[in-house]
Amino acid sequence: MARPRKPLLSRERIVETAGALVDAEGLEAVSTRRLAAALGVSGPSLYNHFRNKDEILDAVADAVSARVDLSVFEDGRDWRATLHDWAVSYRRALADHPNIVPVLARGPGRRPAGLRLADAVYGAMTAAGWPPAQATRIGALMRYFVMGSALGSFARGFVDDRTAYDPADYPHLGQAHLLAERQQEIDEGAFETGLRALLDGLSTQYEALARP
Repeated sequence: MARPRKPLLSRERIVETAGALVDAEGLEAVSTRRLAAALGVSGPSLYNHFRNKDEILDAVADAVSARVDLSVFEDGRDWRATLHDWAVSYRRALADHPNIVPVLARGPGRRPAGLRLADAVYGAMTAAGWPPAQATRIGALMRYFVMGSALGSFARGFVDDRTAYDPADYPHLGQAHLLAERQQEIDEGAFETGLRALLDGLSTQYEALARP
């Protein structure tokens, strides 16, 4: 009986396996040796597809960027609604894979999906009438805000032990032990509150641009 054939090694398999490893254990867990073992191949075979570990992590990061919905830039909504809906999609993609955010934070470099994302935001802002320099700043601002919100959890930063926050030391943290169990509500609510405040500020600037 013929032995079952192993799946052919491909960039897609490498990226998928590396991404799962990053999600489970963090960036430090990824090495070409460990990745090759997980794929059932020899280490050198990875170099037929990627030159080094950094290229693999770049590809994992770009796969996450590719999950951001860019269709919001194509359906005619105004710039504020576009930025809002794009930011929500962007955060959702990153929040599902927070361990890869430090790689994404380095910038798009030459990653195709990351560059498409940056191009879409800049194009939408300039088309809406924002000056080019300000459109660039808006893109940077949104990236800082979304990545920061996806990287950590405010609610998970507090332990669920009632005795951890003595009112004698922290008079305003008497209910802090309850935050962890409401993580999603708090973190998503904080993101939406910040996003609306950010867009309100930009709207004020935009109205000033339109004045004679």
